[in-house]
Amino acid sequence: MDHSPSLSAPARRTRRIVIAGLAILGAAILGVAIAAFGPVDAVLKILSMPMHRPVWHVWVGTFNGVALITVAALPLAALSVWALARRRRATGVTSAWRMSLAEVGIVYGTVPWVWMIMLPGDEAGAVVSPVPLRDLLTMDTGQVVGNLLVFAALGFFAPLRFTALASLPRILALGAGCSVLVEVAQYVLHLDRVSSVDDVLLNASGAGLAALASRPWWRATATSPSGRS
Repeated sequence: MDHSPSLSAPARRTRRIVIAGLAILGAAILGVAIAAFGPVDAVLKILSMPMHRPVWHVWVGTFNGVALITVAALPLAALSVWALARRRRATGVTSAWRMSLAEVGIVYGTVPWVWMIMLPGDEAGAVVSPVPLRDLLTMDTGQVVGNLLVFAALGFFAPLRFTALASLPRILALGAGCSVLVEVAQYVLHLDRVSSVDDVLLNASGAGLAALASRPWWRATATSPSGRS
């Protein structure tokens, strides 16, 4: 009896997850660069700016430095996925590649965004904007897209890694909760930024949209025997 079709189905699903995961990480990296630098044609030029001033503050305290570190850390992220997957496969863990990619993807695709929005802004003190949709009307396209991408990697990968989060309402709640924590931290730490309810709405929406993009895979995982266990 030929079992190759049933054996190749998980492999095909894993390959699709990996490809889609790399796409969402690529979008996150591109979004970080565009948010930091503006037009795409200026990315390479501005990425090299921290190299001319190798001061720690330029590397960790500016959008340019964070974006450059993010790009430079890509090979390390890929190596981490490979090492985790290899270790899991050696111990007989199923879905080793999916789990490893999801874990690294959550960290790699989220930390740079949180890092950037926790840098000091240019507002005169801590500002709170609690009225929904007021700030949204004044945001440009880059700000809207950037806010949607902040927790996009979290929304995409979290349901793939944690079966308990394989639900759109839970991902929306997770994205909103994480965004609220960031906005509160901006206010408490006096980072001269606007703590806006619209940022929370956009961050949660971005996580939800990313979860919908990965929904075919985490739905299949959640309903499989291994997913239920």
